Amino acid sequence: METVSRKKWGIYGVEQKRLENWKKKGFDLAKLLLIEKAWLLALVGFLLGRAVVLTTVSPFAVAFLASIWLTRRKRMMQITLATVAGASTYHWSHGLYIAGAAFVLYFLALLCKKIPHQIRVMAVLVFLASSLPRMLALSYESTLSSFDWMMIGVEGILGSVLFIIFMQSIPLLSIKRYYPALKNEEIVCLIILLASVLTGTIGWQIQGAGVEQIFSRYFVLLLALIGGAAMGSTVGVVAGLILSLANVASLYEMSLLAFAGLLGGLLKDGKKFGVSIGLVIGTLLIGVYGQEQGMQEVYPSLLASAISILLLVLTPDSWIRRMSRFVPGTTEQAQEQEQYLQKVRDVTASRVQQFSNVFDALAKSFATPDRAAEDVRNRETDFLLGNVTEQTCQLCFKKDRCWGAQQFDRTYQLMESLKEDMEDGGPPNKLLERNLESHCVKSKKVIETMKHELSFHQANQMLRRQVQESRRFVADQLNGVSEVMGDFAKEIVKEKENHEHQEVEMMAALRAAGLVVDKLDVFSLTKGSIDIEMHVSIQGYHGEGQKLIGPILSDILGETVVVTKEEIAPFPDKSCFLAFSSIKKFVVDTGVAHAAKGGGFVSGDSFSTIELGAGKYAIAISDGMGNGDRAHEESTETLRLLQQILQSGIREEVAIKSINSILSLRSNEEIFATLDLAVIDLHDAAVQFLKIGSTPSFIKRGDQVLKIESGNLPIGIVQDLDVDVVQEQLQPGDLLVMMSDGIFEAPRHVENMDIWLKRKIKEMKTTVPQEMADLLLEEVVRQAGEIEDDMTVMVAAIDRNMPDWASIPTYKNKVKEA
Repeated sequence: METVSRKKWGIYGVEQKRLENWKKKGFDLAKLLLIEKAWLLALVGFLLGRAVVLTTVSPFAVAFLASIWLTRRKRMMQITLATVAGASTYHWSHGLYIAGAAFVLYFLALLCKKIPHQIRVMAVLVFLASSLPRMLALSYESTLSSFDWMMIGVEGILGSVLFIIFMQSIPLLSIKRYYPALKNEEIVCLIILLASVLTGTIGWQIQGAGVEQIFSRYFVLLLALIGGAAMGSTVGVVAGLILSLANVASLYEMSLLAFAGLLGGLLKDGKKFGVSIGLVIGTLLIGVYGQEQGMQEVYPSLLASAISILLLVLTPDSWIRRMSRFVPGTTEQAQEQEQYLQKVRDVTASRVQQFSNVFDALAKSFATPDRAAEDVRNRETDFLLGNVTEQTCQLCFKKDRCWGAQQFDRTYQLMESLKEDMEDGGPPNKLLERNLESHCVKSKKVIETMKHELSFHQANQMLRRQVQESRRFVADQLNGVSEVMGDFAKEIVKEKENHEHQEVEMMAALRAAGLVVDKLDVFSLTKGSIDIEMHVSIQGYHGEGQKLIGPILSDILGETVVVTKEEIAPFPDKSCFLAFSSIKKFVVDTGVAHAAKGGGFVSGDSFSTIELGAGKYAIAISDGMGNGDRAHEESTETLRLLQQILQSGIREEVAIKSINSILSLRSNEEIFATLDLAVIDLHDAAVQFLKIGSTPSFIKRGDQVLKIESGNLPIGIVQDLDVDVVQEQLQPGDLLVMMSDGIFEAPRHVENMDIWLKRKIKEMKTTVPQEMADLLLEEVVRQAGEIEDDMTVMVAAIDRNMPDWASIPTYKNKVKEA
């Protein structure tokens, strides 16, 4: 049974594949004949050759041939013959006119083909090619009247205008180009072309229903289904206007098409049935009105509408969806754009992730520990002792005895002990020196040679350590860059979440409050990172964003939301732009007091407060070496680098190591600077202290004063800098005091500066950061008597972030409470 089933489905699969191959071959054949062989353009030319408006005016054929001259010149003969043949079916004189106009057009085009701006030149040539043959034909029959001259001018001007229109619509009939979306102007131009082609079918009927009416209504239904009321009514007006110019009896056709397109577009949610109902209602209304005026019968119009509806029903939905992708404003076109953007995001994220992996691999390769470090040290020791032995023992008469099998270990041990004892630069100890004298007859020369070779050995070791430190620094940098790029890749692929339910609830609550919301965009509803933007029409803005809208959103989302950006409209009837985001649970208020050495204007201390991403706030003080301009440049450069590196997303420890390596490697001169950094998390008030050669900091909590310190060297002194991170948990009402060494070391007579500063901070009654910083600086200067060094003190107050306006319960929550 299973074998039979497999055979059955195997045969079905083969047949399905064969059918798909036939469809593909049929599509390729149709593409070859209609597009590449230009049979579609030949058919268009045939119908445009028959198109006549205002009884005698025929500007379509010449404009069409001019556009073909510029776009598909290789198929000129074929399309020209088809156009002349179509004109001849209308009347033999009309065929002669089109042939003469084509001859004049091509002759003038060959004469002017080297002139630049061919489109402008061709527009003039179309005017001449339309006017000259018509002028000759009318003058041959009789003398030209003023009306004839006016009609000749109208025909030439219409031909030039239609040429510009056809130049935008003719390329759309080819599939050689890819059009991600059509412009509204291109769609209108294409409709004008189609209506012009339908003009060539006037006189053709099916049971009394005109072919041009059938297909014009079909196009109106199709585009109303695709583009809605605006597109349907536009197509109806354009097509009806052109058809009414060709046949005065079709004047009511414009009203019918426009009304059917508008009504069908409004009913497009009902799919094909909805737009068909719109056409039927329009046909009945316009038909009854026309019958009352004695203009037409209802039956032929209903028959034309029925046939057009039948054509719409027979149109495959896949074709409609494919056409919808090219019409701006449609759901399919928006999905197409979204898919394209998603693909671009995925490709970008993939490339960024690849770069992140590359940097991560490089970081691991640089950070790989040297497993053979012990072997390297042993080889360096052997190389050192070999050099000493070569210069002292090579020509010694006791060489064989000292380095023989019996004394080898004793001699090597003495030489190794001598190396270890002299590595610090001093002479060997007395006991080792006596043992060496008793064992070696050239002990003094061995000691001198060992001292000389140790200088080279230590230089080599220092160079190797520098290389290892540089590798470690490069590894840290690459690892930091890898982390930042990895996070960036995750943010790129993060799609906008669907918050339809919350949007509906927000809109209902805001409208219930009497607000007119023009646009609402919800980008993120994640706790702690809410991001909402809206456009609101408010008569005379008086802070409704923070007083009314923010509290309403806070109640709906269960989290305090505040206004972060306001753009107030200059006119009362315009929309105001408001941006809302989550409020941080804690807020930091800072105060700074500083003084330069000797009361000067330039201080070697620099300070900064930095707003970091993810709700972090950094406070930093840097003290350059010495005083004056040079120290100011060092400390300012340190904080500048710190701010740029921290804002890029790299961790604080890596950022400080990077600054240390940059300052220590970029110049041969000594560039030292201290760094006192405190990074406060505004979500939970946790703080991280990173102190590089800086003085202690203090936290005042009620009557308690806590001391925070670390013992790292200043930045720039050593390349291998170990960053000690001290973590503390702040509480609402805490005061964080940070200072430079000018404050900490100023009172010379104070024996224990820590206890003195704790007492002074504890005695201060004020909780205002700026007042506390000024008082502390004033007290230190008074105790010191003079300003012997640059002084800087920063005080930060941590408190809960309380919004000015409480949340406003929404109607939904009131119902739940009731």
